[in-house]
Amino acid sequence: MSLRRASIKELRGEVALFRRRALAGFALILLGLAGVVTRYVYLQVMHHEEFAARSEQNRVKPRAIPPARGLIYDRNGVLLADNVPAFRLEVTPEQAGNLDTMLAELGTVVPLSDEDIATFKKQVKQSRRFEGVPLKLKLTEDEIGRFAVNRWRFPGVDVVPYLTRRYTMGALFAHVIGYVSRIDADDLDRMDDDEEASYKGTTHIGRIGIERSYEKLLHGEPGYELVEVNADGRTQAVLDTTPPTPGKNLYLTIDVRLQKAAKDAMNGRAGAAIAIDPRNGQVLAFVSEPDYDPNLFVNGISHADYTELTTAADKPLYNRALRGVYPPGSTVKPFLALGGLTMGLRRPGDTVLSTGEFCIPGQSRCYRDDKRGGDGTVNMMQAIEHSTNTYFYKLALDMGIDRLSDWMGRLGFGKKTGIDLVGEVEGILPSREWKATRSKSGWFPGETIIAGIGQGYWAVTPIQLAHALATFAGRGVPYTPHLLLDTQDGVDAPRVAQSFPPTGPSVIRKPADWDAVNQGMIAVINSGKGTGKKLGIGFPYVIAGKSGTAERFSRKTDAYDTNKNKAYLASRHRALFIAYTPAEDPKIAVAVVLEAGAWGAEDSGPIARKILDQWVVDEGGPRPVDPDPNTPVTTSDAAPEPPVPASASSVQGAQPAPSDSAAMPYDNGDDQ
Repeated sequence: MSLRRASIKELRGEVALFRRRALAGFALILLGLAGVVTRYVYLQVMHHEEFAARSEQNRVKPRAIPPARGLIYDRNGVLLADNVPAFRLEVTPEQAGNLDTMLAELGTVVPLSDEDIATFKKQVKQSRRFEGVPLKLKLTEDEIGRFAVNRWRFPGVDVVPYLTRRYTMGALFAHVIGYVSRIDADDLDRMDDDEEASYKGTTHIGRIGIERSYEKLLHGEPGYELVEVNADGRTQAVLDTTPPTPGKNLYLTIDVRLQKAAKDAMNGRAGAAIAIDPRNGQVLAFVSEPDYDPNLFVNGISHADYTELTTAADKPLYNRALRGVYPPGSTVKPFLALGGLTMGLRRPGDTVLSTGEFCIPGQSRCYRDDKRGGDGTVNMMQAIEHSTNTYFYKLALDMGIDRLSDWMGRLGFGKKTGIDLVGEVEGILPSREWKATRSKSGWFPGETIIAGIGQGYWAVTPIQLAHALATFAGRGVPYTPHLLLDTQDGVDAPRVAQSFPPTGPSVIRKPADWDAVNQGMIAVINSGKGTGKKLGIGFPYVIAGKSGTAERFSRKTDAYDTNKNKAYLASRHRALFIAYTPAEDPKIAVAVVLEAGAWGAEDSGPIARKILDQWVVDEGGPRPVDPDPNTPVTTSDAAPEPPVPASASSVQGAQPAPSDSAAMPYDNGDDQ
């Protein structure tokens, strides 16, 4: 009986226990449901927009569309820089797995250079994991085919079409247009956030030349497209597109025909030739020799090609027109004469007796003229015509180095011209201040003397010399030399002319001063006695010009030996020539500098003449008759007289030039 009662009591307890547990479970279910509802409200109501956007991002990816780079033309519409289709390998890091393993395996299918891999890894560090990073540019058809067969092995790696740069004229415009090359980590470091965003999807950037100077105009703005992707990241559909804004097309001031004529006339000789329109500063030709093919750099130059260019003895990568510095020799004499007139130190009719040497009062050592016995009594025009050193020795001494350097500075010497190319150097304009930063010995009268004939510390760039000549030919009105002529927003859009007004008023005090110097420069070529005679034969207009032959010598060897042959002289001289035409109303000014030439008029003069010949043809005239090639230009220095035994270091008051290959205290040649 007692056992039965205990059994009944236990059943009731179990029921009660079950009820309690059921209620607790039900409460837990209600609590869980409340949590689910709360979470649902949190996700679907309170944060609906945020999580909807996240979900959409997993399904829809933005993809940058690079802009087409602007094209580059010459002034007449000849295409110089084009865009051509090509294909590249592109990797999306978040889909590619272990990058080192992927690169090792991919290299067995498509050859990858060490430079390709190094550049890729640098860019990966500065890119987002979901963005495509270029790995190898300009794939060949064979490489595309081999990758297509093995595509399944490399998730996140794709062949992507793009436009690559092509320079249609090759080396002809290498030192003008420059080139583009792959964007590297250093480029990205220099960019701010906005700039970096504008290069999304872009693989190249302007590196030198016009490509760099006008990068912002040429680059354009990227577009974007929204693409729907599957779980593997493969594009399923394009949902929306914002087209990119192409870069502007540029028209340069250069005439390709004139450029080619200048290059052909240089015939591979190291130096530079520049032609400028003195009426507006437009650069019509800009040649630096030797040159190179800029197409080599666009998609990554090979180590062998780069080594060949950088180790070449003639330094083809060196832009001599922009960065080369040379003593100007007697090409500065017309500018010095103009300074004498402007300062009131000389009148055109004032004469100087040239006896063959010039001595500073109180000193026994003298500076010589080129011609034994001198040129006799000469006025300004005759001094320019014969390049009489004595006249300019005395003028420089009367002017003094302070006024000389100030005047030459007004013509653009000793400072950058401001041409729209990166990398221009200032050169050296001899001055008391310049020397004080390098020597405690002070300035000596002998240094003023040799500065008067373009020797000593002088160092000018070809673009400076051309700019000074163009300023003079333009009757003293200075214009910044420039290469940009027009811009265009597309091939069907009109060209928009760019404005480059004068940088200041004329530096010439009165027209008569210009006329006097101009007559002297006309006589150089047309009088029959000048240093550049015969260069004007057969030309339809009057040419005005001036030659210059800057000597070099080593302090370790004897001074200049007049008995050496022309080949020897060419190895010791810089040959220069400046000219403009028509002489009374100049429309083109040309400066030619050869690193090795016996005489300015004989070596550089014919190059300037051929440039002027082509200009006549470009202007619609018949090609001028060349001077008889069997009758070489006869210059006053073709058989120079022995020098007075003096040098920059031996003459009292003169100091040696700042290099072992220094300038003599006189220059010898057709510029004398």
